[in-house]
Amino acid sequence: MKAATVRTSIDIPRDLHRRIHEAAARKGCSARKLILTSIERVVEEATTAQPRRRLRLERGLIRPAGRRIDLTNDQIYDFIEFP
Repeated sequence: MKAATVRTSIDIPRDLHRRIHEAAARKGCSARKLILTSIERVVEEATTAQPRRRLRLERGLIRPAGRRIDLTNDQIYDFIEFP
């Protein structure tokens, strides 16, 4: 092992352990290399993914067409007849 590495231990199910070793044999590499490559790929995908933008509700989602009309709720109720 290189000096810049860290040894860690994880518990994995026997079936997964077997499948890892089978997949590594099919690829012609060691299980260690297969695991490290997979971890690197997942970490890279997570760091390059664009963060989700939060929707801001301060402004309207759709720009108004034409001139703006500023009315209060009371003024609107005066114009509309309710039963």
